[in-house]
Amino acid sequence: MNITTAVFETSAVAEQSYPLTPLPEFAFIGRSNVGKSSLINMLTRRKGLAKVSGTPGKTRLVNFFLINGTWRLVDLPGYGFAAGSKQDRAAFNTSAADYLEHRPNLAGVFVLIDSRLPPQRLDLHFLGWLATCSVRSALVFTKTDKEPRRVRANVAAFTESLAEARLSVPDIFLSSATKQTGRSEILRAVDQALGPQATHMRGFLPGDRT
Repeated sequence: MNITTAVFETSAVAEQSYPLTPLPEFAFIGRSNVGKSSLINMLTRRKGLAKVSGTPGKTRLVNFFLINGTWRLVDLPGYGFAAGSKQDRAAFNTSAADYLEHRPNLAGVFVLIDSRLPPQRLDLHFLGWLATCSVRSALVFTKTDKEPRRVRANVAAFTESLAEARLSVPDIFLSSATKQTGRSEILRAVDQALGPQATHMRGFLPGDRT
């Protein structure tokens, strides 16, 4: 896929403010400091398109970017900042939860995982919740240019943890914004999803449903 235009469209906190045109959307979500903004800027090759929040977890906005005038990249707020809540749904940002549960345009979710860390309970918990939504997902392990041997071990451990939790292992992508790796693979998955069957909005990333 060749991205020719990438334009910020709008920010929203609720469904009433989402864009009305029914274009397919691909959402990106992850914990704070996972490198989401850097990945989005790398995919679009638009430096500064996605901006880093100065305070982790502060933003509650769902940010929409119009790509090539034909689909949207959606930057979701990070999860894990509803301190003290014991409800599964409130274990991460409620704006993101509303979007993931109800947005009919949603074609797939890319969940970003920090490859430098061993499996984190919060990531696994989020993926367990996401498995209850009618949408397919893929994992993007970020910052893979750091300590390759440790990265391989962490990715293997994460997939094992998913299996132990009886969760399906979705498609996996390795990325590094620093070295510009993973871009073509991620965009190829989007491109495939935007093929002849793109009329099926929710849940048409390749692979089994999470």
